[in-house]
Amino acid sequence: MSFVTVEKPRPYITLITLNRPERMNAMAFDVMVPFKEALEEVSFDNETRVVVVTGAGEGFCAGADLQDPGWLDIFNGLTVPGIARRAMRILDDVIKAIHSMHQPVIGAINGPAIGGGFCLAMATDIRIASETAYFRPAGINNGLTSAELGLSYMLPRAIGTSRAFEIMLTGRDVGAEEAERIGMLSKVVPQADLLEECYAIAERINGFSQLGVELSKQMLWAGVDAGSLHTHMNHEGHAQLFVRMTTKNFDEAIRARKEGRSPEYKD
Repeated sequence: MSFVTVEKPRPYITLITLNRPERMNAMAFDVMVPFKEALEEVSFDNETRVVVVTGAGEGFCAGADLQDPGWLDIFNGLTVPGIARRAMRILDDVIKAIHSMHQPVIGAINGPAIGGGFCLAMATDIRIASETAYFRPAGINNGLTSAELGLSYMLPRAIGTSRAFEIMLTGRDVGAEEAERIGMLSKVVPQADLLEECYAIAERINGFSQLGVELSKQMLWAGVDAGSLHTHMNHEGHAQLFVRMTTKNFDEAIRARKEGRSPEYKD
């Protein structure tokens, strides 16, 4: 059985599914390693314009697999601290792989996103959730820290410091309705409509320049990290000029508008 499935439900859209529903798609190594490999492979699939990530069954991802995290050959010969560092690196690389993808990544949050699953959800570029979804920073509830896999970086930037501190320090559940209200989600839809809503967003994105979308994603994340407005505006300007001067997309947009049709961007 494959614990990660990759499908193309619509043209230019790839659906990647965490596929161990009996364990709520927990982050065992035999799930996360093929998941990272799938992300990296799809990133260089030029027939994929948008990626949708979801979980099989009733949960998105339950975080750490407390039943059986699995074993990798790279752990051989290491002490417990060494194994722990290698293990964290593997999970860190999953989050980084999502940010590094050429395509926008839509998180179809179909159910609970707990601990590392919360981090995984926040790593996606656009988040759409079903009514049954909720988010829990699990570490603080287990005597650990709720700051893991970039959550203490991503969450304050998404919803502001006060709300992020309150959620991460109390370890409480955040339901889908509240998550939408405070800016963690773009939209909440019925479970039956979740993937269709994600595909509709993806198809709208697909109507634009592939190069323009890719650079827009990069600029948005660069803006999150920017040290100053001046520096980032220079960065944006070079990206805009690159597309304007090396493609005929702008001319095609003007021509299509005059002719009353949808543009066909060739990049």
